Amino acid sequence: MKVLRAETLHDLDYDEIVALLRGGGIIAFPTDTAYGLGVDPFNEGAVDRLFRIKGRPETKPILLVIDSIAMAESIGRPTGIFHAVAKRFWPGPLTMVIESQLHVPMNITAGTNTIGLRWPSAHFAANLLARFGMPITATSANRAGEPSAITAAEIQSQFADGLDAVIDGGVLPVRGGSTLLDLTIDPPVLLREGPITFETLHEFFNGRIRRPVA
Repeated sequence: MKVLRAETLHDLDYDEIVALLRGGGIIAFPTDTAYGLGVDPFNEGAVDRLFRIKGRPETKPILLVIDSIAMAESIGRPTGIFHAVAKRFWPGPLTMVIESQLHVPMNITAGTNTIGLRWPSAHFAANLLARFGMPITATSANRAGEPSAITAAEIQSQFADGLDAVIDGGVLPVRGGSTLLDLTIDPPVLLREGPITFETLHEFFNGRIRRPVA
């Protein structure tokens, strides 16, 4: 498992990471919240390996990070409210669930025909997306049932040599992950509260937002 420091990366390092992803590799990288596990979502072998290493049930979808509305529209079917939410909260720690395009692999959507998308503001993630030019998976960097990793040492402890590279971005701010908002339902449903709180979204939507039914 190769460890690279995010603040000392040069162009050749980014080239190596991009080549690794294009070749089916798995990286752990810093996001706006906890570390994420990144693979090329259109590489079936890489995604299968991601599920095995993480121990994640194949019935659970995998969220993707993107770096533009155009990239979101290339894999999802945004509604009008999506664009309004994105304008207010992206880039940032908000994942929005929308309908997926037909060409998005089923092992990413888990057959739900929906996709979770986030536009991160984290420096490394933004740089990598610009260079990779495609969405990247960002499921939390932890084995199923374990806490999300907020340090590179925690990643190394959980995965040993199971990953190809770890991008060490130091101690990250949020172990619980991003705020998760389902826009496929009207009114929208807050599936997971994170750095962007229910109260903030409640104000933005003028009260037209719900929590999941228990």
